[in-house]
Amino acid sequence: MKDFTSVLENCKLCPVECGANRLSGVGACGVSGLRIAKYYLHPFEEPCISFKNGSGTIFFSGCNLRCAFCQNYEVSRAKRGKELSFSELADVFKKLEDMGAENVSLVTPSHVIPYLVRAFELYQPKIPVVYNSGGYEKIETLKIIEPFVNIWLPDMKFYSSALSKRYLGKTDYFDYASEAITFMANSKPLVMTTEGKMLSGTVVRHLVMPLCTSDSKMLLKWFKSKLPDNTYLSLMSQYTPFGEIEGYPELSRKITAREYDAVVETAFGLDIRNLFLQERNSSGENYIPSWDF
Repeated sequence: MKDFTSVLENCKLCPVECGANRLSGVGACGVSGLRIAKYYLHPFEEPCISFKNGSGTIFFSGCNLRCAFCQNYEVSRAKRGKELSFSELADVFKKLEDMGAENVSLVTPSHVIPYLVRAFELYQPKIPVVYNSGGYEKIETLKIIEPFVNIWLPDMKFYSSALSKRYLGKTDYFDYASEAITFMANSKPLVMTTEGKMLSGTVVRHLVMPLCTSDSKMLLKWFKSKLPDNTYLSLMSQYTPFGEIEGYPELSRKITAREYDAVVETAFGLDIRNLFLQERNSSGENYIPSWDF
C-alpha cells in the first residue's frame, strides 16, 4: 500500500474516486477516519458464517453506495458511529475472539481499508476474517486487504444499469461488482469443516427486490457462467421497506412468495448447488441491529 497519508489525502479507494482529503474532511462515503456503530455476535448470517456462536460483526460507519432502501440507513449515512484508533480496533478483534466469535466480519469496510491494514499489523485474529461489502469495489484496493481476508461476503445487487442508477445512484455498479466478485471468488479456496463452518471461500449475496425478478434471473445466469463452482450463493428474501423510499412506490412492500420462488426455481434450473435460501419470515425490522454508538 502507498503511504497511508497520501492515500487519504486524495481518496480514490473505491469506484467513486471522490478525491477527498479525508484527513481534514469527509469523502463521498460520509466519513473521514475510522468509525464503528456496533460490534457484537451476529446470529443471523448464513449458517456457515454465524455457525454456532455467531459472527463477530463490526459495522463501520459510512458507505460508498447510496442505496435508497438501505436497512442500515443510519450507519451507511454516517449518522451514527464512534471514532476508534488503530489499536482500539485491534482490541475489538481480540474482544470478539474472547466472546467466542466464529470469525471477525468487517461490514462495509471499503473506505477504511488503510485503517484496517494498520489494525491487522497490530493484531491478526486467530479466527477467519470476513470481508462483508456491497460489492462496489476496485480490484486494486481489494488487493491491499486480500492478505488479511479469509472469506469474501459481497452483495451482488443489480445486473441492470437502469435499476442500479435508480436505487443506488450508480450506472456502473454491475461493471465494478462483477469484476470485484470474480476476483474474490478466484482468490480464496473453499475450505469447510466437517460440521459446516466456512474457514475460507466466497459467499455471494443477492437480495430479491420487488418487481426485480427478471434482473435477479440475469444475475444468476452470470453467477453460474462466470464464477467457480465452489462459490456459494445466498438468495435473500428479507427485503423490508426502509430508508428513503418515498419516491419509490414499488419499494413500499415486501416481496411476494411468487417473486422469491421464481428466483429460487431459476437457481435450481441452473444447477447452482452451493445455495443458501432464506425463509420468508426473515424480513422485518427485528433483523435490523440496534446501534450502540
